[in-house]
Amino acid sequence: MRFLIVRTDIRTAADTDIAAAWAGGGVLRDETTTPEPRRQIVHAEDREAALLLARALSTVGAVRSGRQRVKVLPLDEPAPTRQECWEATGT
Repeated sequence: MRFLIVRTDIRTAADTDIAAAWAGGGVLRDETTTPEPRRQIVHAEDREAALLLARALSTVGAVRSGRQRVKVLPLDEPAPTRQECWEATGT
């Protein structure tokens, strides 16, 4: 499975926005409609490589100070497990 490793800026939120989202039961940030600004993007071919790259990106000062974050996102659907194959075929 391939992975995308992204280093993004963290959007700040005002206290009133946090309180409104908390009181109304809504979400403060919706990554599907307004994603955080990206700083760096790296691809990896397997999970171990992706986690190694994410660990390396986490040493950046802005990430360590909480101004940015590192995300590891799967790009492909995971391969079906033996159990899922067995359930699908019934054999």
